[in-house]
Amino acid sequence: MTLLTDPLAYEFFVRALAASAVVGLVCAVIGTFMVLRGLAFMGDALSHAAFPGVVAAYLFGAPFYIGATIAAVGTSLAIGWISRRSRLRGDTTIGVLFSGMFALGIFLFSTIPNYVGDLFGLLFGEVLGISGSDLVALAALAAIVLALVAVFWKELLYSTFDPLGAGASGLPVARLEYLFLGLIAMTIVISLQAVGIILVVAMLVTPAAAAQLITDRFSRLILVAAAIGIVAPAVGLYVSYWTSTASAALIVLVETAAFLVALLLGPRTGLLRRRPARG
Repeated sequence: MTLLTDPLAYEFFVRALAASAVVGLVCAVIGTFMVLRGLAFMGDALSHAAFPGVVAAYLFGAPFYIGATIAAVGTSLAIGWISRRSRLRGDTTIGVLFSGMFALGIFLFSTIPNYVGDLFGLLFGEVLGISGSDLVALAALAAIVLALVAVFWKELLYSTFDPLGAGASGLPVARLEYLFLGLIAMTIVISLQAVGIILVVAMLVTPAAAAQLITDRFSRLILVAAAIGIVAPAVGLYVSYWTSTASAALIVLVETAAFLVALLLGPRTGLLRRRPARG
């Protein structure tokens, strides 16, 4: 039992567990909608688009959450607006804006004369460095995201599975799309300190993808994704503590392992599941 209880004697580890559980839950909820809508690339784009906001916040001495939120939400709304108003495909717009925003972040970073460890921590994750105030801010943002999902649950569900039918029934599909893009952006901001800009897309996509291999009912899908999203980071943190290795990377590796197990043994599409013989 000491292997499980010893790390709990450290406040930083307890804060990391709490933060990773919050991040895993929010990412699983939003990620489930993303996977069903085919927006996995959007998560990667917005995580990179948040970088210039993080750097700008550092330059002006503001909390990084504020800069990251402005950059990520602004980019997400711009992607939605340009995709609707232009003749460009959505993935084309995403590619242009996310690369441009990330390049802006690199440019701003290059103006800082000395190496800045905190900013590199946000690139690769620093969940063990989360302070009490960081945890409060993270929990507040997570509560906002989950509250908005709860309020617009039926509308988001309808527009996810049948966007044409939702539009024909009078639902404001365009506004719901902007709302969802904003929720993705806020979820990425919540996840930045836990796993960093580079790995945040895995927290969004992998639990939902693994859950989709296990069940095809939405209620169960989101519950399984949430379970993976909460348990996998805890396992990753413990392994990181025992082995003195990168916590963010291990969180993602544990989630990837869960996906591979579901891929191989899942009841719906398990590659190793015995299939009935053809008669």
